[in-house]
Amino acid sequence: MSDKQPLDLKTTSLRLRSDASIEPLTMDSTFWPRLMAGQLGDFHHEYLVSLYDFSEDWPSSEVHPKGDEVVILLAGAATFLLEYPDGVQEVALHEPGSFVFVPQGTWHTAKIKLWARMLFITAGEDTQHRPHKGAS
Repeated sequence: MSDKQPLDLKTTSLRLRSDASIEPLTMDSTFWPRLMAGQLGDFHHEYLVSLYDFSEDWPSSEVHPKGDEVVILLAGAATFLLEYPDGVQEVALHEPGSFVFVPQGTWHTAKIKLWARMLFITAGEDTQHRPHKGAS
């Protein structure tokens, strides 16, 4: 991959390695199956930087047990629901540049207001997903 051509976060995510190096990762239809199968490594002490557009609520919740996550709103609007022992906290993102800090081990999901583009900086090691309560 040439460093003279610009990359696009819509098609290329970035692995921020523990040695402070960066690896571009092509986001295609095989990315998530390869990641979940361990073919891209375990992301131990590493972060994944990715960009996603959403037009509907997330179908499940997720948790990152080995590190924190930051989600930055670039356009649109979304509300994050963070599950804490004493209840669910809602964090509404309405302005570009606003962000939510998701502490390690916190289950979370997002409700989308029409459309949203968000930048994720995720400690991905051992990420888990679960369907929403009442979902089949």
